[in-house]
Amino acid sequence: MKCRFPTGGDPRYVRRPVPCDVPTHRPGDNPITAREETMTNRRQFLHLAAGALAAPALPGLAAAQAYPSRTVRAVVPFGAGSTIDIVGRIVMDPLSRLLGQTIVIENRGGAGGSIGSAMVAKAEPDGYTLLINASAHSSALAVNPKLSYHPADDFAGVIPFGTVPNVALVAPSKGIKSLKELVDKAKGGGLSYASAGMGSATHWAAERLRLSAGFSATHVPFRSGPDALTEVMTGRVDFTLMGMSSALPFIQDKKLVPLAVSTVKRSSALPDIPTSLELGFANSDYSFWMGLLVAKKTPPAIVEKLRVETERVLKLPEVQSKFKPQGIEPMPLTPAQFDALIKKEVDANIALVKAAGLKFN
Repeated sequence: MKCRFPTGGDPRYVRRPVPCDVPTHRPGDNPITAREETMTNRRQFLHLAAGALAAPALPGLAAAQAYPSRTVRAVVPFGAGSTIDIVGRIVMDPLSRLLGQTIVIENRGGAGGSIGSAMVAKAEPDGYTLLINASAHSSALAVNPKLSYHPADDFAGVIPFGTVPNVALVAPSKGIKSLKELVDKAKGGGLSYASAGMGSATHWAAERLRLSAGFSATHVPFRSGPDALTEVMTGRVDFTLMGMSSALPFIQDKKLVPLAVSTVKRSSALPDIPTSLELGFANSDYSFWMGLLVAKKTPPAIVEKLRVETERVLKLPEVQSKFKPQGIEPMPLTPAQFDALIKKEVDANIALVKAAGLKFN
């Protein structure tokens, strides 16, 4: 006798014997098949598993949504009026508006930027202490192998603000009109150059030019870029390679003479001034970046929120209109790419110190 499924169907596809006239479920039961029950159980398992995986992330997401709930401190490890200070203030003002909280800038200069950077490295990694730094950040370990922090390992890059050229400068009283004249005079001996501190971007830029051109000069480090510029303007120090943002007002006022820029291509701020590369000084270029960093263990959700909001700031017409005259070019990098750049520069600067035979006390 042929047996049928309770709900009908072709008996040829019965996979196991089913007693005739015996229902596969009791009256009143939900007629769910084994396949449907398996799928239901699987969906329930996946839902619970997804919830378990997401649970640890909820506190971080909640913190990012609430961030910032109080005043944020932004440390600039160089003096007021330095290139990074000028650029940092341009960015922090609109960022404060977007975040809905006050951002207080603290200038903690000295030791090539390592004093202020150490403060941030030791701060609570909660996003309320930011570091506005520049290329000097990557050189700190080359200057001081016993540094209390590691420029790559103890920080998380958020976003670069951009790159700016360093420009070779002398006082009009020196009577030097070109980079070649400066190099020729330097080869005669006795010249000095100023920087914003040992291991600062201004220091490395001058050293790369010195190595490329093959001359010796006495390094005179200062606590900040403005201090270095003052000494060059007075003629007490012979030359410097300073960030365009700090130097441009003095160039426009004819208090300093620009000889060359240290970037691969000419600066839009000084289009008539050649690069040191096109003048024949190979490997004399030095990229000077500026950007935002936080302590390493800052929650990724907060890092991402800072990145997104800062990226919005960098696209604002009010910011771009201030960046362009200073020759600041965009530098679009993800946090991971920014971290990789810093690590690469840390290693490169250690190699530069060895090649130049630099000694630091």
